[in-house]
Parts: sequence; structure tokens; C-alpha cells
Amino acid sequence: MTLSSAADRPIVPVILSGGSGTRLWPLSRKARPKQMMTIGGGTTMLQRTAARVGDRDLFAAPLVVVGAGQANAVAAQLAELGASDAQLIVEPEGRNTAPAIALAALAAGPDDLLLVMPSDHLIGDADSFAAAVARAAPVAADGWLVTFGVRPSRPETGYGYIRRGEAIAEGVFRAERFVEKPDAATAETYLADGGYDWNGGIFLFRAGSYLDALAEHAPDIAGGVRAALLAGGAAPDAAAFADVRAESIDRAVMEHARRVAVVPVEMDWSDVGSWQALYETATADADGNVVAGEALAIDARGCLLQSEGPLIVAIGVEDLAVIAAGDAVLIVPRAASQRVSEAVAALRERGDPRL
Repeated sequence: MTLSSAADRPIVPVILSGGSGTRLWPLSRKARPKQMMTIGGGTTMLQRTAARVGDRDLFAAPLVVVGAGQANAVAAQLAELGASDAQLIVEPEGRNTAPAIALAALAAGPDDLLLVMPSDHLIGDADSFAAAVARAAPVAADGWLVTFGVRPSRPETGYGYIRRGEAIAEGVFRAERFVEKPDAATAETYLADGGYDWNGGIFLFRAGSYLDALAEHAPDIAGGVRAALLAGGAAPDAAAFADVRAESIDRAVMEHARRVAVVPVEMDWSDVGSWQALYETATADADGNVVAGEALAIDARGCLLQSEGPLIVAIGVEDLAVIAAGDAVLIVPRAASQRVSEAVAALRERGDPRL
């Protein structure tokens, strides 16, 4: 299988590791975001992402975009994995994915193919992922901005969707439109339609193609990132980078560019973006409970119980997530675990240090 660019160079992985992972609060916090944790395996999510592109015959050394406060920890985890050749690109502060990817694109050559991946997603079927990248590579080398659509397995309301258009190559389709997170009824219609995929946030494109599209559709971001690098030299200037508009790649570029393609793939994917998602990746006992750490379930059903400290005892309850970590305890219905963001927002508003 060939995964090389048009210039016959290995694909350059770009690993985005600047997120705070607060949707898994209180276990995941600013000082220890989700990607630095061992969720669903013996290595951290960051290390599993780096290992996925560890074959140096196929992939160049990765570019890892990381927040300033996590740089040392990320470097240590990569060294532990044997990926000390990774180049860290340190953001003075997070400005969302469009500026972060611009930093990586400017560090690469304009003809390099960049495989952009979040550092905190699980992919159970690495072979299917690699095959999808191989299908996408010639299209990306031809100037298309390619995103990977995860085939939906349920009417999920927590993800954005991509509508497939006409085929432009085998297994590659024009991205007809991007759709925001739907309500339950709309998600049901998407699943029944069969032409929609989850937006997994993984991309493949030439560095120059992305920078050109960013300059066309979000010139303030493109100019701001260049200005921050010009002012900072080896790293972006903190004050200049803080002035860059925070925006996602989807809103800044992918929803507007003309040559956007989607490659659907079934790869046992999860963004582990909620306690419900974490529950779904784990193995439950006969009562449907997932128990980790100091926790005990008595006459409980369908619960996620996880403690890093005090003993949790759940009696006669159903479908709850009860998480104890450090100085905080979260209790929420599993189906409503997306609402953790409301708690995080409330704590942030009052300046609570337990984030």
C-alpha cells in the first residue's frame, strides 16, 4: 500500500494535541487533558495516535501542535513511545483548529501531504483507516481538501454530519455539505438516508492547498498566523497569536471551499467525547455496569462508575455516570453526559480552580 505524496515523499502526520478535554471532567482537566490519559488501553490516547503513523517508510516524523503548558509532558510521552523525532509546534494559547493547522502547514513544504488527526480519538481498525488514507492520497495530491467521514452506526446527535455528493474516485466523494449536530428526529433521517457520515475531524490535504483555501475564506486567520510567526521567529509571538480569531477548520475552510472531498470509512472510531461515549467503548458486566477504580455496584444497572480516590457505592440506580477524581465528583444520567459542558462553563464563570 502506497501512502506517498505526488512528490514521492512520505505523508506528514499532524497531531493536534492542544485540547483541554473538559467533556470528560472531572477526570480530564486542563493540567491533564484527555489525550494524556490511558483510556481503553495501556498507552495514552496521544501515544496510540502517534503509533498509528509510526511506520517511517510510509509517514514522515509527525508535527505535533501542542499547548505551551503541555509541551514537556507531550515530549515525554512521545519519547517513551520511541517517537523522539516528532517536531513540536507550541501554541501560546489555543485558538481552535484552523490556526493550529495553519501553523503546521507553514512548518511543512507546500507540496507535503498533511494527515491531520486529533490526538484524543480511538480507532479500533487501523487497517481500514490506512486503506482510507491510501484512497484519499491521490485526490489530496491533486489539490482536494479531503475529510474522512465515519459511517454512522446510530442516530447520534452529538456529532456533525457530512452529506456525500457524486463520486470523484473509487471510494471518494465530493462533500456536498456539512451539517451541524442534528436533533434526534433529524439524526434518524440521516441514518435512514444512508448518504450521511459523521464528521470525524480527520483530514488529508497538501499544505499549500490548505493555506490557499484559508487565505481565500478566512484571510484574517491566515494573515494573523503568519504575522504571529513573523513576530515570534522560531515560535508564534504570544500577543500576536492571541489576536488570531479562534475558529474551527470546518467553519473557516471546509464549509466554503470548492474542492472538498469525503472518504467514508468504517474503522471502529470514537472521539470519546462524553462519558456516554466512554461507556460505549468499554466492556460492561452482566448488569451493564462499567466499573473502574474504587467503586461498587449493588442492584445497579447500566451505570458507569469510575473513581480515582474515594469509594463510590451505587445502590438501586440505573444509567448513571458517577465519576470521582481528585477534589470533585460528577453525577449525571449517561444519556445526558453532553451536559458536562454546562458544568464546566458554570465553574469557569465563577473562576473555580477545579477545571
